[in-house]
Amino acid sequence: MSVLATTALTETVAREATIVGAEIAAGHDGTAELALQIQYENGVIAPVVLDQDTGLGLMKACGAASLAGLIGRSWREIFARASFEEF
Repeated sequence: MSVLATTALTETVAREATIVGAEIAAGHDGTAELALQIQYENGVIAPVVLDQDTGLGLMKACGAASLAGLIGRSWREIFARASFEEF
């Protein structure tokens, strides 16, 4: 399952780090991981891979019922609001 925000990639460079893609990936230990594509202020897009528990916690913190609910979210805002010790 993959969700990519192609419109976010073709528009102007983001003013802050933003999630532009999300997909479920297989981890090396056989568990699911959340693979995100983050577009940084300078236009660079780089991956961030989260383990299953952290990925589910991220979705919960964002109120996202699906991967599509993560697209366009500010990476910094997520970390400012989320307490990852809770999950």
